[in-house]
Amino acid sequence: MAATLSTTQPSTTRPATSPPARRPGGFTLARTLRYAALLFFLLIVLIPVYVLLVTSFKGPGDAAPSRAWSLPSTWTLDNWRTAVDTLTPAIWRTLQMVIPSAIISALLGSVNGFVLSRWSFRGANLVFTLILFGMFIPYQAVIIPLNELVLDLDLPSGVPTLILLHVVFGIPITTLIFRNYYQTVPHELVEAARIDGAGMLRTYWSVILPISVPSFVVVLIWQFTSAWNDFLFAVFFSSSQNGPVTLALNNLANGALLQDYGVSMAGALFASFPTLVVYVILGRYFVGGLMSGSVKS
Repeated sequence: MAATLSTTQPSTTRPATSPPARRPGGFTLARTLRYAALLFFLLIVLIPVYVLLVTSFKGPGDAAPSRAWSLPSTWTLDNWRTAVDTLTPAIWRTLQMVIPSAIISALLGSVNGFVLSRWSFRGANLVFTLILFGMFIPYQAVIIPLNELVLDLDLPSGVPTLILLHVVFGIPITTLIFRNYYQTVPHELVEAARIDGAGMLRTYWSVILPISVPSFVVVLIWQFTSAWNDFLFAVFFSSSQNGPVTLALNNLANGALLQDYGVSMAGALFASFPTLVVYVILGRYFVGGLMSGSVKS
């Protein structure tokens, strides 16, 4: 039997090759420029922190504007001891003010945001617009009539009055954040609660509130920082004996005179520690919570 030769020729077509994958760690010109820009802005932010830090360890004769960039010739902790002893009572008073004001304004804003977004009623948009007007009114424009109102109501000076003011002026921004967040919640959750017989408060407490943690983190950080850094309300509605740390820090710096730079710088750093701790603990949730209500589903 004659051998049968195969007519099938081997394929000479080369398989398609994919382009070489780029190494994720490789540096391109665009990435190098991006990192250089980030490093530049980081240095701009850290330069004042460097001046604050090194000046806080300088003695009275060494802490001068002409030597702001120089390291201390003699390192001392006297400035920090003075700042801690002077500002500690004011910091405790400030904590007593900012914690209740942040929590109360967050709860009120959460309820307002839920009602205005998921429990619509006639004129809801008008009410929401009127609430938002509070965000655009400068404190300086209402400080005198507000002072007269506080005096007429005979409210006690210090922490109680400051709590009330920060709660009232914090409601517009907290309502806005929660309303935007609740509008992204699936409508079926609220409808299911209604079918099960839950009213407005039960729906809020059992369904909405447990999923509101991201927005609460954003609002609490915002309100905590805003109340902590406030100086205008502190000047008008408190004194150095019952006021917050911003007022005590101003008195530590002798008003606008800044005679002792080392103590003032140490006090500024010490007064910023609580807000720094809040951002370190909750900062990673801040951006995610802020963006969670920015896109409708």
